[in-house]
Amino acid sequence: MFYSKKLKKFKGIKHCFFSRKGGFSKGLYRGLNCGRGSKDNKINILKNLAYVSQKFFVNKDKLILMNQSHSNKVIEIKKNNYKKKINSDAMITKVRGLAIGVVSADCVPVIIYDLKNEIVGCIHAGWKGAFLGIIKNTINKIKKLNSNNKIFASIGPCIGGKSYEVDITFYKRFLKQSKKNKKYFSYKNKTKKLFNLRKFVADKLTELKVKVDHVNHDTFREKSNFFSYRRSCKLMQNDYGRCISVVRLI
Repeated sequence: MFYSKKLKKFKGIKHCFFSRKGGFSKGLYRGLNCGRGSKDNKINILKNLAYVSQKFFVNKDKLILMNQSHSNKVIEIKKNNYKKKINSDAMITKVRGLAIGVVSADCVPVIIYDLKNEIVGCIHAGWKGAFLGIIKNTINKIKKLNSNNKIFASIGPCIGGKSYEVDITFYKRFLKQSKKNKKYFSYKNKTKKLFNLRKFVADKLTELKVKVDHVNHDTFREKSNFFSYRRSCKLMQNDYGRCISVVRLI
């Protein structure tokens, strides 16, 4: 379990970036696999989610997760819609008694807190969502509720800049969007670059006047702590687990 030093200071919220440790899953998914989209035993996933709910002092039906698809869609969770299927990659809420969560396995989990207006949020930011504006859309949705804000964000464990190999086509796509994006890439070899997704996401938040801190762990390298999509591909495994990051208002 990992925490943001900054968010930990605020008495109005409870948050956690869970590792894969603990939990009920076995084999490939050993530990706390919270990925409902994985091929893990559904009973074990439900037990893992019940464990997380317990840690957050909410009933298991009050732990709200998204059907994530690497989109730039943000949904506000209200008292009348939290039981529906949430098709988005970011959520915000002012509702007490609910915990909202994001699952990830290399993508960037971001936990948000607007201190002035007591709004919490979570973002699933893979390269695609971040490229398509999931960060900006989330912050704008918070500002739409109230433009007088004091927003903090913590960027959780994700694939590190030295682990994220991408091809030249990927690199060119980012340069086409903006020449300034060059700074997020470093040289690997003639056909590969290394991409710093964490910095890309952090800068998007900073540009929007959000105060950012990091829980800086590389999910690809830290096998005992985190699930990793990239690592599972490299090991030619047929699936992978997902870690969960959760926030709630107290």
